[in-house]
Amino acid sequence: MPQNLDGAGRFAPSPSGDLHVGNLRTAILAWLFARSTGRRFLLRIEDLDRARAGAEASQLADLAAVGLDWDTEVVRQTDRTPLYRRAIVQLAEAGLAYECFCTRREIADAPSAPHAPAGAYPGTCRDLTDGERERRRQERPAALRLKASVSQYTVIDQLHGPFTGAVDDFVLLRNDGVPAYNLAVVVDDAAQGIDQVVRGDDLLSSAPRQAYLAALLGLPEPHYAHVPLVLNVHHRRLAKRDGAVTLSALALTGFDAGGARDLILRSLGLPAGPLERALEAFDPAGLPREPWIFEPPELPDAHHRANIN
Repeated sequence: MPQNLDGAGRFAPSPSGDLHVGNLRTAILAWLFARSTGRRFLLRIEDLDRARAGAEASQLADLAAVGLDWDTEVVRQTDRTPLYRRAIVQLAEAGLAYECFCTRREIADAPSAPHAPAGAYPGTCRDLTDGERERRRQERPAALRLKASVSQYTVIDQLHGPFTGAVDDFVLLRNDGVPAYNLAVVVDDAAQGIDQVVRGDDLLSSAPRQAYLAALLGLPEPHYAHVPLVLNVHHRRLAKRDGAVTLSALALTGFDAGGARDLILRSLGLPAGPLERALEAFDPAGLPREPWIFEPPELPDAHHRANIN
């Protein structure tokens, strides 16, 4: 096994509820990618935006139950605000950030720039005068946006190859003072020595923004591998309302944590059993490239109602 002990992979859930089979599959894949390349494997709790009481402990227990281990203590974003502030100051001092007073409705109603993707920020506040900014400050607090000098950026993904995505003046600091996801994840990955990012392919479109921001901050761009999601039988993203999709719900149908792990491994074409066995057979080139359609086993009626309410 090649050794890359200076690098690391990671899994970074938001503590908003129990992990489901899709989350656990991505976590297992991130572990396999990291361990197969001799990297450390780290856990980071991305709790800047939302956290439900007890969710972090439940998530860590579920990850351990399916056989994952991790190196060093778990990191929480809410403990890292000074790092984000320093990055914002660096960008502001370089003239790469500006105040934005737009509401979501104003952004949605504004005409888009030619060829800009849907939802891209149209630059409304980019060139406000000092007087206009002062007037708007009296009306509502400002968010802080990146002043991007490109409209697109290309990353190389291990599974998707070169991918070029849109870059707009995305938010760095929300108007409630909370650092935005795109900033926090870039700063965190660099600070933790994470040079391999394995996550769901719904986040592939975010990678160009994040890689561009890393370049502006003088930070290394990680190696990316965006893996297929788990979908329900209606080909929509798996969610708790789909029934027995969490470890606790699957246990009610007779699947213990090991059984859930084995379902996930078989969906990846890997041998069931301890993760070390799957690691021996792991080859990224052989991974499925299509989503896994997961049809959960039936829950007993009373438990089913309790689980989805």
